[in-house]
Amino acid sequence: MKIFNLFKNKKNVINKKYIPYGKHHINKSDIEAIVSVLKSDYLTQGPIIEIFEREISKKVESNYAIAVNSATSALHIACLALGLKKGEYLWTSSITFVASANCGRYCGAEVDFIDIDQNSGLISIENLKSKLKKAKLENKLPKIIIPVHLAGSSCDMKEIFKLSKIYGFSIIEDASHAIGGGYENQPVGNCKYSDISIFSFHPVKIITTAEGGVAVTNNKVYAQKMMDLRSHFIIKDSERFIEKNTPDWRYEMQELGFNYRMNDIQAALGLSQLKRLDNIVMRRNKIYQKYKSLLKGSPLEFLEVPKNVYSSFHLVIVKLHESKNYKSVFNGMRENGIGVQLHYWPVHLQPYYKNLGFGEGDFVEAEKYAKRSFSLPVYPELKDKDIEITSKLLKNLLN
Repeated sequence: MKIFNLFKNKKNVINKKYIPYGKHHINKSDIEAIVSVLKSDYLTQGPIIEIFEREISKKVESNYAIAVNSATSALHIACLALGLKKGEYLWTSSITFVASANCGRYCGAEVDFIDIDQNSGLISIENLKSKLKKAKLENKLPKIIIPVHLAGSSCDMKEIFKLSKIYGFSIIEDASHAIGGGYENQPVGNCKYSDISIFSFHPVKIITTAEGGVAVTNNKVYAQKMMDLRSHFIIKDSERFIEKNTPDWRYEMQELGFNYRMNDIQAALGLSQLKRLDNIVMRRNKIYQKYKSLLKGSPLEFLEVPKNVYSSFHLVIVKLHESKNYKSVFNGMRENGIGVQLHYWPVHLQPYYKNLGFGEGDFVEAEKYAKRSFSLPVYPELKDKDIEITSKLLKNLLN
């Protein structure tokens, strides 16, 4: 791989090993939890799933949690639970992973984007307000809006919720980056200002289940719908059968569902990691503060964390001043073994969405952000000396 070709200019090398932007951490307790499931009677559709869901709900203060095989699956069934269909609109940020938009397309809906606030990288409330006013006049209001909690910082959910009451849209929080974070002194995922929230457990996320995700909600109807959708929409409870006088030993497939289940091995890993969540997020915050201290005075900016937000810092994102050569700095970091990454190239500029009619100049702030920003390494086991190496190299490249 190109990123491992580290030492082109040996005289200038600061780092002599590869430091990725993110990395999972598995400890002895995680391994023991997995082994325990492997020795049990259930590898999937067993009791550990429900325990994991219960503990997630308890942690984020939601009424229900539905564990699935990825956050993408969670976004999809969340859209279906809210009734999104062909001819309707879903809006989300253009600075996000493509799944935040793709989930709308899976339902046959039209997708549009909301421009971002340059300081935080989160959706711009002012842009959203003006877009909603225009959409109302054109009779193109969204059925669903998906605010994206970029890097672990919550969007201004109270303001978005107020707008939802005026314009009648539903809200799915894409909190893939934000488990363990807070908004107004309450946990992200409590769904006080949304219908459903989504978390990701990919290996580079805050906690991991290898692959996996969860949808949380306070709405019983949405929860039941998502539980049915994740497992082929097969109903085994005879009291819920559509066809009456059906023998109890039969089952019904009532709608078109999916195999989006999480297995018990994944749930056991997630349950073990969940116990360390607070310490993991605390460590990520310390890493962010150390970067800020070491890079103070450099020609760059860190994404702002809103005052009423406690970020989980899934990512530490910096934006270079416009006077700096982005390509040379980005490549210089990688050539010296620092696995910086762009999060994200605007979704509306991906070929698929350009074929739908989007193009350059549609969302100016998102495009400006993408040409200046990248993520620095952040994960719990990142050593202070590696933070210092990363910061020193970045300063040298900038100067």
